[in-house]
Amino acid sequence: MKFKTITSPKHKSIALVAHDNMKASLISWCLQYENKLVNHNLYATGTTGALIEKQTSLDIQKLISGPLGGDQQIGALITEEKIDMLIFFWDPLEAQPHDPDVKALLRLAAVWNIPVACNHATADFIINSSLFDSHFDKTIPDYQNYLESRK
Repeated sequence: MKFKTITSPKHKSIALVAHDNMKASLISWCLQYENKLVNHNLYATGTTGALIEKQTSLDIQKLISGPLGGDQQIGALITEEKIDMLIFFWDPLEAQPHDPDVKALLRLAAVWNIPVACNHATADFIINSSLFDSHFDKTIPDYQNYLESRK
């Protein structure tokens, strides 16, 4: 696979996801950084998005619930280059019935080279990075080139 360099925009599209036991922690994080998050496009799986909207002033584009396919919706948006960052507070101590979906989502985030935070500390590092509110270059798969080479 060949890669290409693209520029991640200053105004980012951020996916927010949390397992049930981590929703309160993600909401707390969103409240802490509400003044920074408000400047970006926010997406979330259904239940998480509804809870964040209810407890903050953030506008969330809500997808369906994670176990019903919301994780796959976010994954699809990543492959379409419509998500620039994933904040996913997952619960490492609780078995998840949709664990294969979670692993697929994290794999897509790695393939498409988007920043991922799986806990509060990493999310803090990302949102406080000088790159959070600025453009930055990154490499992604050159899928168009791949398709053309298969002809």
